[in-house]
Amino acid sequence: MQFLLALPALLAALNAHTALAASVIRDYTLDIVNGPVSPDGFTRIGVLANGTFPGPVLTANKGDTLRVLTDGSMRLSTTIDFDGVFIDTDNIYNEGSPFVTTCPFGPNTSYTYELPLGSLLLQLSAYSQLSVQYADGLRGPVIIYDPEDPQADLYDVDDESTILTVADWWHNTSTSGLASYMATQIIPVSDSGLFNGAGRFQGGPLTPYAAVSVTPRTRYRFRLINMSARSSFTVSIDNHTLTVIETDGVATVPIEVDVITLHAGQRYSFVLTANQPVANYWINAILSGGNPSHNANLNATLGRGILRYEGAPDAEPTTPITNGPPDPGPGALAESNLRAPTPDFNLTFLTFMAVNRTVWEINNVSYIPPHVPTLVKILKDGASTEADFNKSENTFVFPANKVIQVTFPPDPTDELHPFHLHGNNFWVVKSNDSDVINTVNPIRRDVSAMGNGGTILRFTTDKPGPWFFHCHIFYHFAAGLGSVILGGPDQTRQQVHPPSAWEGLCPAYDALPPALQ
Repeated sequence: MQFLLALPALLAALNAHTALAASVIRDYTLDIVNGPVSPDGFTRIGVLANGTFPGPVLTANKGDTLRVLTDGSMRLSTTIDFDGVFIDTDNIYNEGSPFVTTCPFGPNTSYTYELPLGSLLLQLSAYSQLSVQYADGLRGPVIIYDPEDPQADLYDVDDESTILTVADWWHNTSTSGLASYMATQIIPVSDSGLFNGAGRFQGGPLTPYAAVSVTPRTRYRFRLINMSARSSFTVSIDNHTLTVIETDGVATVPIEVDVITLHAGQRYSFVLTANQPVANYWINAILSGGNPSHNANLNATLGRGILRYEGAPDAEPTTPITNGPPDPGPGALAESNLRAPTPDFNLTFLTFMAVNRTVWEINNVSYIPPHVPTLVKILKDGASTEADFNKSENTFVFPANKVIQVTFPPDPTDELHPFHLHGNNFWVVKSNDSDVINTVNPIRRDVSAMGNGGTILRFTTDKPGPWFFHCHIFYHFAAGLGSVILGGPDQTRQQVHPPSAWEGLCPAYDALPPALQ
């Protein structure tokens, strides 16, 4: 991986946040508990928000403040991260990255995240970011709507009924899965794939598939979220075309496809027109994540759903179950074909720093979470240079208000790593699936795959602070495939003034017995 440092261009226009007069505070409570859950027909104990998987949908409008009280009783500590909420520096202590911007909170305690949403328009996946706890069920969608959406003329319906989720699911706990992985270096293969929280495993009960209802001659904006801890999903809908209009919360030039592959943590919006005869149609959500021979429960074709036209019977489609159109294939979505609506930047490079990447390492360093969070070191200890952090923290320090280019050379192991940047998104100058370098109108998103094709990203340090940059396969980043991007440490100290509730998190966490951490 290489970092290139450049002067910013057009940053004010790109990052302007417009306050809306009608903004309100949206209050939600997430009661985090250990409880039974059986999305694929197998009952296990999971870590759940309000006792459900997926967790409750959190919605707000652009310009609102999202205020989430996390409360409850669970065996382990936790912290909540809102992937895709690009909060400002002065609120970075609510960003939720454990041991980067905060300490976790323990059982029978609570913490309130207050997130001003500015002019964001996005869909994202929350919640847990601690170790691989996410795999135990503490995940759910967050949708932020734009009442003045410039794409509104492309669709008729966009509400909670059009939120689609795919996720991998394990019958064993994440702690046993992580122990197995660390001993064997083989990531556990999930027992099933889920669509909208329902699926089946090989030989298991015929759990009802989740159905999505549509009315003929109506256009729907579907918001598709991959909430997987590991797996990619290839999604298609029999007999229907999908018009992609957004990636990871950022509008794109509409492009028609018949199949979308999304990696862990990625999100897309697509428009579907209900223009087929009244019937039930398969929603194909085909899981890809490891060697199926490692888990006989996994049948990748069983994590599917049903598109049900109004007037169709309450039944499964009568057509055969297939994997849908091929990807790669002539109708498949290629990230390299996505375009921003307008040109974004024109940069001049100044210097560079080489970073070699190997599997589970960045710059030959495996990331190990520090005992004292990065933000605490910056605010309390005056940490300002890379030498002020442990080598294993893998913290890269840059000046504020610069544009950084990150180059991932081709990975000879042919692993796909969906890399995610917290607090910011990036321009995908070169996608892994193409040799084309696009510096005119590349898309902006916050998760993009690194693999054997090589990838080039650019992002800005116009929001000072430490931001986690890691592989979104939770087992990979738990084993070291992570880093911290720190922009403007001096500016961070000037802008960040946490409340006493945040100040008390680390002492309270440190006082917990190890079994509760």
